[in-house]
Amino acid sequence: METMEQTSMQRYFPSTDGNVEDRQQIVSWIEQLLSGMDALKDPDRVHLKGDKQRGEQFYQNLIENSHIPYRSGSMEQVNEKLIDLMKDHPFHTKRFITNILPMASTPGIVGMMAAMLLNGNNLWDVYGPAGAEAEVSVISMMSKLIGYDHTKSGGYTTWGGQGAVFTGLRAAIAKFAPYAMERGIPNHLYAFTSEAAHYSLLKSVEAVGMGRDKLVKVACNTDSSMNMEDLKEKMKRVIELGGVPIYIVATTGTTDAMGIDDLAEVYETSEKIANAHGLRRPHIHADSALGGFFAFFNTYDFEHNPLGFTPQALQALEQISGKLNKLALADSLCFDFQKLGQTPYVTSLFLVKDAADLEPMDLAPEETPYVGHRGYGQYHTGYTLECSRMASAVSMMAALTAFGIEGYQRLLGQFVEVSCAVREGLAQIPGVEVVNPDNPGITTLFRIYPEGAPRYQQEISGTCSIYDLKRNNMLNEMLFERLGERRNEMFFGDTKKHLNVRSAEGETLSLYASKVFIISPYTERKDVPDIIQYVKERVAETFKNWEQLMYMRGAV
Repeated sequence: METMEQTSMQRYFPSTDGNVEDRQQIVSWIEQLLSGMDALKDPDRVHLKGDKQRGEQFYQNLIENSHIPYRSGSMEQVNEKLIDLMKDHPFHTKRFITNILPMASTPGIVGMMAAMLLNGNNLWDVYGPAGAEAEVSVISMMSKLIGYDHTKSGGYTTWGGQGAVFTGLRAAIAKFAPYAMERGIPNHLYAFTSEAAHYSLLKSVEAVGMGRDKLVKVACNTDSSMNMEDLKEKMKRVIELGGVPIYIVATTGTTDAMGIDDLAEVYETSEKIANAHGLRRPHIHADSALGGFFAFFNTYDFEHNPLGFTPQALQALEQISGKLNKLALADSLCFDFQKLGQTPYVTSLFLVKDAADLEPMDLAPEETPYVGHRGYGQYHTGYTLECSRMASAVSMMAALTAFGIEGYQRLLGQFVEVSCAVREGLAQIPGVEVVNPDNPGITTLFRIYPEGAPRYQQEISGTCSIYDLKRNNMLNEMLFERLGERRNEMFFGDTKKHLNVRSAEGETLSLYASKVFIISPYTERKDVPDIIQYVKERVAETFKNWEQLMYMRGAV
């Protein structure tokens, strides 16, 4: 006989019969949550309303005061707690121009809700058939978009671009040392990537046990792309010392400067060196987590420009597309849908050109005794590092279906148009210089320089003293702090790793730069004058503080 307590606990779960009363109750709770969030919005700010000083004491108080309640609570109380969490949280408005934190689209959110309502384990289609169906569909869609043979390609959803870089490395190890899964990784295998690459590969070589000393950083050109001569020399050097190059991560859209490595050159250079030494060509992974979405322009008619992009944006888009239309040369790549795919975290897709590359990483039937490898069920992903996997491909499929190719072209084109206008405006501010002028796209990096100081072209030429470089970096860090203090008004990004440059004394140093990252659909060209005026004011304040600091130090 059911007890009252057992019956009452069912109110925390969706119904099994689809009755209207229970459905309306869930809808009312969602409405309460959305209404509470909407009440916190302000289109002229980039944080939801509510003041939370998140200093060290803030988190210490949470540690001291957080506890699990003894008695069950109502969903209304739960929602009040959730709405309180939302207060002072960054939120995308026209003034949200930081890094790569996009706004989750409504199709992406609804798709994620569908996945959560079903709550299937994407490990096996017997447990998660909807996720398996969506995953296979999305793999096919994106394979066709970039030019993979969709009948041979494979992949799966994973935990961000890091997960894709990691799996690419696992695949490379399996190719060059198939015994490594049993005996461990030999100590003569090497991976390569550029100095401008994301730190994902650094974490991956640590995680698989290769070690940081087996990761070779390749110098960059001024457009943040990998320098082929340096790649060639460093591969040769590794081979001469008895090492084997097994993995190259080519960045196709760096997070900071939108640098794009030339995949054709990476492919040809690595193949030529490998052949000359009787080795297999290294596995090439395109870290296309961000830039890969510009593949939606692979079929765009740039001559007739049907979507009417401005001449500046059209030129930039054509230049980006010209670099990204060779993605199919990569052995594997990724798409972070939670970036330019406009879906919620975490929705990343790892793609491999040949699905057979996944087989060496798969588990044997006896190693998975209770999932997969049965007479029923056709989709089992024992080759993933994860066991339980969320069906995030449902959200990806929803976004792809809603936006379509043209929708993504419109959205990305708008980002680039705004970015072009921002660059034009920044060029008019005294002391400000755009430092990724050769990288069209949605990211603009800029530095400020005191009057009479060496500027960007001198910095990258190697003629600047270490004193000048460090002084310029110090000034730009002051601007970081100024922009960061007022980030609830307008949210900028920054980086302490733009290009590595050499001083006149031979010392290597990274350049610091502030960042305008156009990522909100609500940021339009008409908003650019407001952005430029805001930068102008913060720059003036920074120079004033700088002059005071120099005076106190006796430099003025």
